[in-house]
Amino acid sequence: MKILTLSLLLLVSFSKAQVIDNKRPMPAVDLKSLEGAVVNTSTFDNNDAPIVISFWATWCKPCVTELTNIAEVYEEWQKETGVKIIAISIDDARNQSKVAPFVNGKGWDYEVYLDPNADLKRAMNVNLVPHTFLLDKDNQIVWQHNSYAEGDEEHLFELIKKLVAGQEVSEK
Repeated sequence: MKILTLSLLLLVSFSKAQVIDNKRPMPAVDLKSLEGAVVNTSTFDNNDAPIVISFWATWCKPCVTELTNIAEVYEEWQKETGVKIIAISIDDARNQSKVAPFVNGKGWDYEVYLDPNADLKRAMNVNLVPHTFLLDKDNQIVWQHNSYAEGDEEHLFELIKKLVAGQEVSEK
């Protein structure tokens, strides 16, 4: 019983959203595009609008559910806020060749990159996926959340709208 209780406490502690008290910049790390080009994260730009960075994997059902649910409302989100979604696959070398066909099959209209050496994953302290980060207009990380439950995307969109309105992001 103690092990079950401890496991549940760990799961709850890992699945919390967190407002970043001290904004921190997006780390500059090389990734690969689905076409194989090297892209540095320092080039991520969204014309002063927020960016959502979502770490995911093809084998992660909650990741796929989250990105699929966001895909259904992404066009509306973009029209209202200008937000850009960037999905970072953490699939290992064996599975990286499956990412592009997987994304194309889902019809996701996101920028998708591969983190082949897990450099960005390490730099951003991602331990579990899905792990989502919200960046402000200056590419400063202002919020993060790991795990996914139905409806989490609605809360994320509320935070995006706050950023666009010039308000501070908070969990209140």
